[in-house]
Amino acid sequence: MPLSLLLAGLLQTTPVPPLPPANPGPPPTPDVAAVMQPIDAMFAGLAAHDAAAIRAQVRPEGGATVAIEKPDGTKQIRHLGWDEFTAGIKPGPEKYEERLINPAVEVDGDIAMVWGNYVFLVDGKVQHCGVDHFDLVRENGAWKVLNVTWSQRTTGCPAGGDDGA
Repeated sequence: MPLSLLLAGLLQTTPVPPLPPANPGPPPTPDVAAVMQPIDAMFAGLAAHDAAAIRAQVRPEGGATVAIEKPDGTKQIRHLGWDEFTAGIKPGPEKYEERLINPAVEVDGDIAMVWGNYVFLVDGKVQHCGVDHFDLVRENGAWKVLNVTWSQRTTGCPAGGDDGA
């Protein structure tokens, strides 16, 4: 199922509380910055509608899993391989932005985990939110995303759009 279809029906905005004030804290350690690099690159690929840029950051045997909670209370869990996931990333006029809020990063040798709340915006308006969880592995000094799992809901999202919504 293309990403655009996963987003279909969820593109309604809901009144939401504002994002908490940014707390940048201390600068990230080199390990944390290196782990975040492929995630940041995936988000940049999404913003650029560039499926190849996203695929360049992942291990091919991994994939994406979403746990969707619809406004009517129904729930759906969907797993996609990277090819299926990126097939939904197509050129278009929409401005996509995903913001990861104060992620927790854990590193042990050549494995890492990143977990944090996120908001997903389309044209500056919050479309959905939830929690992102990334599993990463390091090979030959480079971090790659093995899997990403996220929850997705349209209610209770913090505001975070450019319009202050």
